[in-house]
Amino acid sequence: MADHTASFAAPFSLSPPPSPRQNPLPPSEPSADAVPTLSADPALLPTQVRLAQIVEMIHVASLLHDDVIDRSPLRRGAPSAPAAFGNKLSVLAGDFLLGRTSAALSRLGENEVVELIASVIANLVEGEILQLKAMHGEDLGIPGSAVRGAVGQDNWNIYMQKSYLKTASLMAKGARAAVVLGGCKEGEVWKEVAYAYGRNLGLAFQLMDDVLDYEAGEGTLGKPGNADLKLGLATGPALFAWEEHTEMGPLIERKFSQEGDVELARDLVRRSSGVERTRSLALSYADKAREVLGLLPDSDAKSALEVLTERVVKRTS
Repeated sequence: MADHTASFAAPFSLSPPPSPRQNPLPPSEPSADAVPTLSADPALLPTQVRLAQIVEMIHVASLLHDDVIDRSPLRRGAPSAPAAFGNKLSVLAGDFLLGRTSAALSRLGENEVVELIASVIANLVEGEILQLKAMHGEDLGIPGSAVRGAVGQDNWNIYMQKSYLKTASLMAKGARAAVVLGGCKEGEVWKEVAYAYGRNLGLAFQLMDDVLDYEAGEGTLGKPGNADLKLGLATGPALFAWEEHTEMGPLIERKFSQEGDVELARDLVRRSSGVERTRSLALSYADKAREVLGLLPDSDAKSALEVLTERVVKRTS
């Protein structure tokens, strides 16, 4: 399978952690004497517990705002907040949560964590803007070629950037922030390890979410199926299907806006290997997350992260 994400790493550069067969070295000073050790104490610090609460509040706020923007009637099988309470209250509720997170962040007393989590909120907005621009046909770089498989790298870049900004950023920077609060010093490799794990896990999660949008029914997902197509969005399964069925190109270009477009696109995805290839891509990111975990000493926490990684790619809702 061609690597459609080859240029994705450039905008979000990360010093790659060493192989699990090597000693983990700080990226800036590759010296064996500089290798830190991790505490065997599994207890969470109060600041780390507070950080987990902050991350969850940001997540909930983003869901409230997403449901307004996407006009989603359902969330987890129940009426979404906009459907139950209206758009105004939903937006205000999300804003309130973000305000509370700002106050809670300031009380952590760690400037690096404040900067990390503040940038997550900015990333969520950037990702939403990128999605809105895609929905209106801006900056997509869709080629006019009728050659079989002529899928633009720009389409994949936009798709993966959006996936990072809207999903993986929170996991990556949240994980890095937790390590900072744990006492990781400047130049130690553990910040990079935590970020890399969260980034890869977040991308795997989003790719699986896009698979489930085609595979699972509304009763399983707890939200309308084929939601991305109805919003005019081409996710992994549709982009892979485009490589096999050139007639998908015009549908993507006009955002599935004409009558019958959504049904035709869904059929093209079904007749292609788009879903399977997207799942394979998700599994590859999960494998990268597991590889990063190989750098950590054995512990209950590491085992829990391994289980979490497995659950992300095996979930059905």
